[in-house]
Amino acid sequence: MVMDLAVELIQATVQLEQPLGDGTRTVGTGFLISAPTPDGKPRTVLVTANHVFEKMPGATARIGYRFANADGSWSYSPQNVKIRDGDGHELWTHHPNRDVAVIAIKAPPEFAKAALPQNYLAADDTFAKYEINAGDEMMALGFPRGLSANAAGFPILRAGRVASYPLAPAKVFPTFLLDFSVFPGNSGGPVFVSTGSKPAGVSKVADNGAGGEAAGEGFIAGLLTQQVELNNERLEIGIVTHAKYIRETIALLQNPLAPSTVAEAQPVAGARAATAEEAARN
Repeated sequence: MVMDLAVELIQATVQLEQPLGDGTRTVGTGFLISAPTPDGKPRTVLVTANHVFEKMPGATARIGYRFANADGSWSYSPQNVKIRDGDGHELWTHHPNRDVAVIAIKAPPEFAKAALPQNYLAADDTFAKYEINAGDEMMALGFPRGLSANAAGFPILRAGRVASYPLAPAKVFPTFLLDFSVFPGNSGGPVFVSTGSKPAGVSKVADNGAGGEAAGEGFIAGLLTQQVELNNERLEIGIVTHAKYIRETIALLQNPLAPSTVAEAQPVAGARAATAEEAARN
């Protein structure tokens, strides 16, 4: 049975949090990508919005891993990841022009296997190839206000329609709008499309050694980075940063001198970061 891309991404999406010491916590969303090193060694990369890490003042964040139990239940078991060194310097890599961050992590084996191959990230021609346009539906995963779908810590799946035109090229239109309610905690979550055919060349054999073909069909269009507000009123519109910039940020992780695109367009006026810097209550 072929697994839907939504289920694959649910398994690869995690809550990111950092307790602030006063009963509150900063919350965001991240997802795992399999991006082998230049010499072919397996590597798991955590992708999120750059401001998610920036809003965390401490040196250590928590990744909300989940583990299946023999009786069919699940356990939520957050583990620490170091995001700053002893001098406070950032240990993650961020895109110089867009709100995207990546960091290589040592994930538990279950999550290393759940990481999606890098080829699932949309490229410059993906939107045209699949004829994605204004009005088409996309799905998003995240932890609005730090909430999860259940006690096991799975992300909440939402859907919305593309609310802007045109969508490409990403150099000219680095972000696009999605018509759905965005809340603090959604930042960094994947936005994706399920399609009738899988991206060319996608294979878990090649990308992460898990065996077999990639189970899902579709592609990751980008990541949720902001919500749109006007006069302090939320317009229930999300801003999605194109996956092209995730690809470029992963390339910078491998080579700090790798080229990156300077987008011609500016962010939407009135946009506000959609991470829970106000802090979600535990």
